Amino acid sequence: MKKRNPIGLDFEIDKLTNSIENVITGDSFSTDVSFVGIHDQKSITKKNKWSFDWKFEFKQPERDVYKLTIVNSPNVIQGLISIEVKSDHVYMHLVESAFFNKGKSKVYAGVPGNLVAFACRLSFQRGHEGNVSFHSKSQLVQHYLDSLGAIHVGGRIMIIDTKAALKLINKYFPA
Repeated sequence: MKKRNPIGLDFEIDKLTNSIENVITGDSFSTDVSFVGIHDQKSITKKNKWSFDWKFEFKQPERDVYKLTIVNSPNVIQGLISIEVKSDHVYMHLVESAFFNKGKSKVYAGVPGNLVAFACRLSFQRGHEGNVSFHSKSQLVQHYLDSLGAIHVGGRIMIIDTKAALKLINKYFPA
């Protein structure tokens, strides 16, 4: 199977919210993160304004693709994440907000932060102490240092350690 070089993630953390927040009203909505089902895959295409090749992600057996939805609204995908559970951490391959949650006219803020917090929580659940890594686009390294508390370990490699993971989890998944 064709293997791709990591291109670097380029999601922007617009705001760390308690779940996701309507940009106009400020109302907060509880979210669910669940596996992307076969019926969902048909709508996650470039034709439907998704930027990345999610079909490729589904074909990678070591990766899992999850969707972020608002509670009681499972058919409207707010964002997607492709992750791989490694032997000692969780690796984020892709993170993407739905087209209506990008740019100045976005509907909801907090989507990327919510997905990253989910990856951190999954890392704890798998016994990896919240450790998450990813490759960043070079121009966003400082953004991830500031917004996520990530650590730049060289090149474009970023790590979210236990301390930063706990902050994100406590923000998005309070006990």
